[in-house]
Amino acid sequence: MSPEAPIHEAPFKVGLLGFGTVGAAFAELLQERADEIERFNGRRPVISGVLTRTRGDFEEILAEADIIVEVMGGIEPAREYLLRAMRAGKDVVSANKQLLSQHGEELFETAREHDVRLRFEAAVAGTVPVVRVLEESLSATPIDRIHGIVNGTTNFILTEMTHGSSYAEALAEAQRKGYAEADPSDDVSGRDAAAKMAILARLAFGTPVHLDDVRYEGIEHLHGDDLEYAREFGLGLKLIGTAERIDGGLSVSVYPTFLYSGHPLAAISGSFNAVTVESETITEITLSGPGAGGRQTASAVLGDVVSVMTGGARPPAPPLPLRLVEDVQSAFYLHLDVADRPGVLASVTKVLGEHDVSIKSVVQRGMGENARLVMVTHPVVESSLRTAVERVGEFDFMRSTPRTIRVIEEEFV
Repeated sequence: MSPEAPIHEAPFKVGLLGFGTVGAAFAELLQERADEIERFNGRRPVISGVLTRTRGDFEEILAEADIIVEVMGGIEPAREYLLRAMRAGKDVVSANKQLLSQHGEELFETAREHDVRLRFEAAVAGTVPVVRVLEESLSATPIDRIHGIVNGTTNFILTEMTHGSSYAEALAEAQRKGYAEADPSDDVSGRDAAAKMAILARLAFGTPVHLDDVRYEGIEHLHGDDLEYAREFGLGLKLIGTAERIDGGLSVSVYPTFLYSGHPLAAISGSFNAVTVESETITEITLSGPGAGGRQTASAVLGDVVSVMTGGARPPAPPLPLRLVEDVQSAFYLHLDVADRPGVLASVTKVLGEHDVSIKSVVQRGMGENARLVMVTHPVVESSLRTAVERVGEFDFMRSTPRTIRVIEEEFV
């Protein structure tokens, strides 16, 4: 009697929405890794249909697929496609940070209602597996704060500026290397990072956070001399997204921020991303890895597909709303271009003191009409600092508008 032929399980069919840089890289990576995934999971993943502007039919792709992978970007029709897929009982994977940051609760509720998985590791921080860590490894850990470098484009630009390049030169180099788009406005304005922090805040703290709830500022206004002076204080500059519990509420923001060298994010350079998660029970953990890039994003998408195949991560839990807090404490770097006259420093410190702004360190450079005062404050409520700076800006010895940049004082050594 001849031996029986081995029984092969049916392939795991992937409906792919979008075939741009990420979609094409995902298809290539899926084919490369199919043998290993089949050996591990018992089913071989295959792309059963592709939808682009000129190719494919969504209804046919949906009917055929075991899972829908969305890498087309934008809000519509991506939102409608994902909702229809989940209502049809299909698990979905998305790399669409803008969609999740603006319509996340609708998507999460639909996933819960139909008991399907919604995975989105690729929407935040490239290959850094922070979504999976928050959803699974730290799901029972009360998170106090998340700091993140979640935009590789701006981190590359700031790294180049630290090495002496101007903002324009650093941006041009980022575009030449493919780290920045021809229109980099979402990245350099901080909006891209804000969308990612909205997603991370929802995961870490369980409260609905819309992109519009995130206060953000970009890097377009930064000056190279700010970085030069900051080095005298032992500081390095990053675009940092922060989500943290404050007085029973939640603050979510993205701002250029100076870090002391002992902070775990201070050494993250180039196009790398990193996220630090802080909790009383774990102190802090930092995850880092490559940021933007077609193959890197595709790798995170494929990781989500494999996770669904192995039964990982159920739908997100229902929201637990927290009050959003806007006026928070921070240390600040303060740059003042002044005329070097008697009493200037005394006038400045008097106004700052009247608004509870305490100076930690100060550097004075230049003479005559080209003097500069550069200070780092102790932590102060942001509204008090803003009011004080507005008053300082009214002095007749000021030669330009005062500049402020946040400073994170914590160091982990």
